[in-house]
Amino acid sequence: MNKLLLVVLFAVVAGWGFDPFPAKSGGTLSKTKQVDSIVHSSELSETQKLYDSLHLQSLLNYEAFEQAMIGYRTLPAKNKDILTVVDFTLPSTEKRMYVLDLKNKKLLFHTIVAHGRNSGEKYATRFSNKHGSLQSSLGFYLTDATYQGGNGYSLRLVGLESGINDQAMARAVVIHGADYCSEDVIRTTGRLGRSYGCPALPRELNKPIIDAIKNGSLLFVYAGNDEYLTNSKVLKNNIDNPSETLLAQREHNSDHRF
Repeated sequence: MNKLLLVVLFAVVAGWGFDPFPAKSGGTLSKTKQVDSIVHSSELSETQKLYDSLHLQSLLNYEAFEQAMIGYRTLPAKNKDILTVVDFTLPSTEKRMYVLDLKNKKLLFHTIVAHGRNSGEKYATRFSNKHGSLQSSLGFYLTDATYQGGNGYSLRLVGLESGINDQAMARAVVIHGADYCSEDVIRTTGRLGRSYGCPALPRELNKPIIDAIKNGSLLFVYAGNDEYLTNSKVLKNNIDNPSETLLAQREHNSDHRF
């Protein structure tokens, strides 16, 4: 018995890799790894936890979601169950609108969406709040009432950011269906058709998406745009040194990107 004890002590001193808490069969973590796992879990932000619970890791750029959640938590909205994100860093050939049910932690819709005619060809790279620009506008919006217009069933948008998108209502920037927003158009032309600045949707998804997000839910249009980052009071008022902080976070969050 004494000899066995001496052997064990010598193994510890000599660094033979003796583990006083060996992993059990079946893949149970050692005590050290369990502690590391607990610490890592406690360090996750509420935004990261929500992002993971929605299973968005391979679908939605984490930075876009993170910025959308800043607005979600600080801006008044009648319907807090739904959050919509449009990611214009993606080409129009990819699905870049995400309708999220935050209450039930579900991705309700993931679809293609058109950008403004003068914002770019396949990619949206130019943005404006000006009348007649035919460009998309970035930032946070509230969905308003529906109506029947020249493009059929449509949804008005209220731009919440002064100088960035607050002319949306006056410019008639709305959500509506469009024939030029379809997979057939992508196959034929290599990109979607473009709007006068509206986030236009496929005809078959227009009504169900509008009905899901209408009457006071938040919409965030993202483009990884430094000018927007600098001028958005929504972000500036809720982050110290937003340009430096969020640019640094882009590198930190790179594992969440696709």
